[in-house]
Amino acid sequence: MVLRFLTSGESHGRGLLAIVEGLPAGVNVQEEDLRKGLARRRRGYGRGGRMRLEKDRLTVWSGIRNGKTTGAPCGVSIENEEWEQWRPVLDPARCDAANTADAAVSCPRPGHADLGGAVKYGHRDMRNVLERASARSTAAWTVAGLLAGCLLTEIGVRVRGAVLSIGGGETAPPESEAEWEAAMASDLGCARKSAEAAFTERIQEAEETMDTLGGTFLISVTGLPPGIGSYAEWDRRLDGRLAAAIMAIPGIKGVEIGEGFRLGGLPGSLAHDGIVPNGKGGFKRLSNHAGGLEGGMTNGEEVLLTAVMKPIPTLRKPLPSVDVTTGEAVSAHRERGDTCAVPAACVVAEAMAAWVIAAAVTEQFGADRIDDLRRRFKDYVDETGRFLHGTD
Repeated sequence: MVLRFLTSGESHGRGLLAIVEGLPAGVNVQEEDLRKGLARRRRGYGRGGRMRLEKDRLTVWSGIRNGKTTGAPCGVSIENEEWEQWRPVLDPARCDAANTADAAVSCPRPGHADLGGAVKYGHRDMRNVLERASARSTAAWTVAGLLAGCLLTEIGVRVRGAVLSIGGGETAPPESEAEWEAAMASDLGCARKSAEAAFTERIQEAEETMDTLGGTFLISVTGLPPGIGSYAEWDRRLDGRLAAAIMAIPGIKGVEIGEGFRLGGLPGSLAHDGIVPNGKGGFKRLSNHAGGLEGGMTNGEEVLLTAVMKPIPTLRKPLPSVDVTTGEAVSAHRERGDTCAVPAACVVAEAMAAWVIAAAVTEQFGADRIDDLRRRFKDYVDETGRFLHGTD
């Protein structure tokens, strides 16, 4: 069974739905862990009033019984706290004409899906576009990724993220287990208190000037043996699948693996990771410029991806736009938004990376029962370990 998920729902609609298909039976899933994971997505200084309002109340409808997956599709819903307020505008059966007119969007926001979506689907009220294109939908993506993460936990694979920069200010990646734990617990995803304070100050300055900030974050995957993914076909290459999943997150404008774009400025003699004997009959790497991925497959090193998020395009001082109903030059539509959502995007990227890794693992080792998958995965880890690392 191929691992896949579908989502539905609008930003201010009744709620969000996620259906996850293909999880093996027997995976340990605790609802409280899902709630904590969703709460991390709401984190971050600089989030707007919406995130302070939303509680992301989660309901599991199917596919999990007594804390374990059954092998059936998992259905999960997340409530939107403001649904009753927005019901007159977004009711599926009948909308109130006056309220609908007040909430209509005819002045597209540069940097959003508003204009392209209106042209594609023939909408003159871009409310129909922004409700689905909103990053609110990533709450459902995060649930799918959290479920995938439960599978990965069963086989000892860990996905983590850390914020590296906000608004031009930078910090180094986590360099120890303690720093990774700090980053995962930090409200801004920072490994160091000094960076968190500096980023907070930059966000405060942006709020005061009614502007927004972007930044970068790092995703780390540990516990993977070599050979996950494939070079056989373009769409099975794990690096491409990971990059596509993270690029799909609203606001993400670039993804690099390992040293990424910096490799373009190095000679080949310095860009690649030498392989030398480890003294035990196996091999080891001298570096990890490749970020754990070569030829579309894992190579046994830590998988490292960095992504860049643009500043949020919903501005309190709107950019120039055009009213599509009149053709007049106007300011872009104003919608409630965040000053900075880089820490939240990092959490969503963790979820999407977990999803892609779990999909690749289930494709390679089977996915009917977690005990079967766990055994096959362990056998493969042991076999590749003997080949690569040798014995004492």
